Amino acid sequence: MTINTAYAASGFTVSTIAQLRDALRGQLVLPDDSQYESARRVWNGAIDKRPALIVYCLDADDVVAALRFAQSTHTAFAVRSGGHNVAGLSVCDNGLVIDLSLMKQIDVDAEQRIARAEAGLNIGEFDRATLAHGLATTMGVNSDTGIAGLTLGGGFGKLGRKHGLTCDNLIAVELVTAQGQKLFVSEREHADLFWALRGGGGNFGIVTAFHFRLHPLPEALLVGTVLYPHEQAADALRFYERFAREAPDEVSADAALVTFPTGQRFLNITACYAGAPEAGRPILAPLMEFGSLVDWRLEPTPYLQIQSAADSLFPRGRRYYWKAQFLAKIGDGAIDAMLDTYAASPSSATLLVLQHVGGAIARVPSARTAYANRNANFDCFPIAIWDDAAQDAAHIQWARSVWQAVRPYSTGGVYANNLGDEGEDRVKEAYGANYARLASVKRQYDPENVFRGNQNIVPLAEPA
Repeated sequence: MTINTAYAASGFTVSTIAQLRDALRGQLVLPDDSQYESARRVWNGAIDKRPALIVYCLDADDVVAALRFAQSTHTAFAVRSGGHNVAGLSVCDNGLVIDLSLMKQIDVDAEQRIARAEAGLNIGEFDRATLAHGLATTMGVNSDTGIAGLTLGGGFGKLGRKHGLTCDNLIAVELVTAQGQKLFVSEREHADLFWALRGGGGNFGIVTAFHFRLHPLPEALLVGTVLYPHEQAADALRFYERFAREAPDEVSADAALVTFPTGQRFLNITACYAGAPEAGRPILAPLMEFGSLVDWRLEPTPYLQIQSAADSLFPRGRRYYWKAQFLAKIGDGAIDAMLDTYAASPSSATLLVLQHVGGAIARVPSARTAYANRNANFDCFPIAIWDDAAQDAAHIQWARSVWQAVRPYSTGGVYANNLGDEGEDRVKEAYGANYARLASVKRQYDPENVFRGNQNIVPLAEPA
């Protein structure tokens, strides 16, 4: 075996590499391997990191072996499921990637309405398996997003206002600790750790399987989509704010400022009714009646189609950057800030998104789970999308300028799954009053901060 300089520089030898390979059921990919270039890539094409080793795990024992190797060789590591993290935290330079994407077993107990899902599943795979039984739970809005990162950070989705966050529907997890132990974690077993895992991200271990509560769901849901010309965007945003805040829990209504390839700008609003389609028609009707619409559509849509509707906007390999914050309301100041800064967007692919939260999410006490920002009604984030690396600075600066302009109208909080590389203070804003307890749980389960390649929660210092 030839020792490639990428991992020879990290101090690995033929013997240590062979020992790791022999300990695995899964696959070890090294920089000399033909599949390395594709294996090191993640969803965000702006991330260009070169790990020394990539382990494709097949089971929890592989995860233990990979983690122990990283610790015994003092090797930095990253954990990857779907690879959708915008900051690229699921891959690292000159270290080890512990990849869970081959762990895709899912078992659905339709009678008990419970699913056990391994951490390598993406949202589309999970949804197809549960919907085959007429069941679902809150999952995200891009079908190739991994369920693991989504769940551990909280988990927004079309069903969230009716059934709560993804992590609110978590019953238990199977986890590998920093010490290489395999734990079953629930409200009854390691309850403090279970609290922290519901929103605290990958700070406390590597989850290999999730146990979810499921809910009955029609195969098709009523979806209403409207498009307003830019000239009506301010009035339409005021209407959207009222409509979204007054909507019943069954309604999830998102809005976005968009630009067509022609250069024309519009406001798009899409609302989904999570119930019987006929019951949703009178509730979504006001959306179809406000203003002078450029286009509109109101029709039952298969749930799987809803869940993949945005996939074409966010293909793997393009360059992405965003910066997010929560809003309690969308007032005139915020509307003016959004419209003014969106007008300066550097390309037609950019979006300024308002994601509807609240409902059942807000009725869970903020101290019940690690996820803390339950007082928000909207998540606001500009999304820069481009292809040419030479345009990185312009797109990143635009997204930051939008965020800064809207900042005075925000709650100050942020969704951990939408964080980039923004520093410890911003991580604390994701957890608010829950941060101190998270730091205490971190000290108990990961005192050496082994799991730090994430939106890191620093272990509470031992008392003097």
